[in-house]
Amino acid sequence: MAFRKLFREKGGASAIEFAIVAPVFILIVLTLVAFGIYLSVASSIQQIAADAARTAIAGLNASERNVLARNFIAQSTLTYYLIDPTKLVVSVTDDQLNEQQFTVRLEYDASDLPIWSLYSFALPDKTIKRFTTIRIGGI
Repeated sequence: MAFRKLFREKGGASAIEFAIVAPVFILIVLTLVAFGIYLSVASSIQQIAADAARTAIAGLNASERNVLARNFIAQSTLTYYLIDPTKLVVSVTDDQLNEQQFTVRLEYDASDLPIWSLYSFALPDKTIKRFTTIRIGGI
């Protein structure tokens, strides 16, 4: 008789269901937050590369463009959340296949982002690499 009563009692079912579902739900939420932070920083790095390329177009050769791009990043008053400008590596190269184009490449060491200490499952690379290719002159 007591055995049947045990299976009919539903009082603690919601607590057990919560104990099973809550860790999975929290892991999913933290994953969304981690990838949101990462994608936000990656998008900002892409925007910085595009802005640096627009600034560098005033240079007459690759070395002037390199100086202009580096100066833009060093003197920029833009403040991007979670980005340390001292960790940006900038390179400006002429396109080997098309002399009317050049490319600004940025590499950012994102190892200081808070997402790496949340948990240890598959996350993107700690170095974010982005580039922008821009045409010199018109069409």
